[in-house]
Amino acid sequence: MNSVKKLLGYVWMLLAPALICFLLYEAFEKISAAAAIHKANVTLQWVIILLVFTPICIGFFIFGKYASDNEYDHLPESSQEIE
Repeated sequence: MNSVKKLLGYVWMLLAPALICFLLYEAFEKISAAAAIHKANVTLQWVIILLVFTPICIGFFIFGKYASDNEYDHLPESSQEIE
């Protein structure tokens, strides 16, 4: 199970920047294709989308980093094991 966690950690680390690049590409495409009258609305929508999903992708990357470093090998089963 630990090898699966480690492998999925690498997947998360690769997926996070790929998602950001995909969102930036889509934002550029949609903003450039928008008509002049709707360009401000489309730009605002994509700025909000990017502001929301960028921290989520950073969290994916951090989670993947910890998983690939085997930080989740042994999780505590009770509160006495924490300290």
